[in-house]
Amino acid sequence: MFTGIIEGTGKVKKIEKNQEGVRLEVEVHFNLDDLNVGDSIAINGVCLTVTSRLGHTFWADLATETLKITNLSQLQVGSSVNVERPLRVGDRLGGHFVQGHVDAVSPVLDIQDLGNTKEITIEIPSNIFRYIVDKGSVTVDGVSLTVARSTETSFTVCVIPHTQLQTTFHALKVGDRVNLEVDILGKYVEKLGFMESEAFHNAPQIKERFLKKHGF
Repeated sequence: MFTGIIEGTGKVKKIEKNQEGVRLEVEVHFNLDDLNVGDSIAINGVCLTVTSRLGHTFWADLATETLKITNLSQLQVGSSVNVERPLRVGDRLGGHFVQGHVDAVSPVLDIQDLGNTKEITIEIPSNIFRYIVDKGSVTVDGVSLTVARSTETSFTVCVIPHTQLQTTFHALKVGDRVNLEVDILGKYVEKLGFMESEAFHNAPQIKERFLKKHGF
């Protein structure tokens, strides 16, 4: 579990392809003393497992499926990535609950500089449209942000100077594809609402008579 508050950026030092996927080597410039082998770590909002660590450098394995459904497949040696260690008991929750499970990858449609602030507009994939709400939370490349406004096809977030400097957003360009994770609370509310609905209670139930009829 993460918060979407990025600790800093890391640089990809090496990418080793293998039969299972990719082994990623990342170097950061903040303290990793309490990061152990087997711990979770979020890279651009993707939850990975630390397989090795030495000083300010750590290694993680990316499965083929992870490469298919995230933007980590676009990484190259020298790429900058957003890095966050997992939430610990007793930590302050500065962002919102982030699982590190990417729901979609989508392109940046527009970037507007408004003084020191950037307005970033991103396309909304149809599978997450219902979870994007004005003033709600969304995770973009691992960063917890608030939806400033949304339409049927896109949503806009405002990124303050501190967030730009602390993340990869200072270098973000129109056309870049970003990882999106919607607020898990929205998914729970949707599921609970369905279970209370008439459609759920009127759905055919599998009972003993049904099983016998079909040879079970």
